[in-house]
Amino acid sequence: MSDSLHYITRPSTLTENAPLLIMCHGYGSDENDLFSFASELPEELFIVSVRAPYSLQPYGNAWYAINFDANQNKWSDDEQAKSSRDIISNFIDDISTKYHVNSDNVTLLGFSQGTILSYAVALTYPEKVKQVIALSGYINTDIIEAHSNTEDYSHLDFYCSHGSVDQVIPVDWARKASPFLNELNIKHKYAEFPVGHGVAPQNFYELKDWLIKRI
Repeated sequence: MSDSLHYITRPSTLTENAPLLIMCHGYGSDENDLFSFASELPEELFIVSVRAPYSLQPYGNAWYAINFDANQNKWSDDEQAKSSRDIISNFIDDISTKYHVNSDNVTLLGFSQGTILSYAVALTYPEKVKQVIALSGYINTDIIEAHSNTEDYSHLDFYCSHGSVDQVIPVDWARKASPFLNELNIKHKYAEFPVGHGVAPQNFYELKDWLIKRI
């Protein structure tokens, strides 16, 4: 099914072994959303922006359904989320085979629901990912198959950020990432910005500097 994921690319200035950056958008959006960042990111990156597999009405896409009960309590379809996690994992392999990229230098950049999936992919399939940029999301432990050997995570590096007045995903949820990653001895930086559910300019400049030092 990973072949059926629609995506757009920005080629690298390198003809081989280009560092790969895969963008995973948020709920109700599409592949064009985060791709607006592409022109501002280092030219050596091969950038792929992916459209989530489930289409929503009247427009937009999702990595998994979010449902509301009669009392407006939200719940996530974790089985769909696990399916999307595995689709992204396979997609990394497909892209690594199809293009002249370095499969040992893969960064996932997610926003909101895309971040939740990026965490899940990196923590379930750490051998496929090197860096994660986790914007305005949180770790959903129900869709992660954690490794008992924390050595498997020793190469990972995360940049996590959140709006301190986020009205969609509470900042308290995002703050749990640091202790969780510390438990696994995973390198990471966590930052908050005085915005809602979005990426402030200073947030973008910080993640860009963070990424430049690692690719």
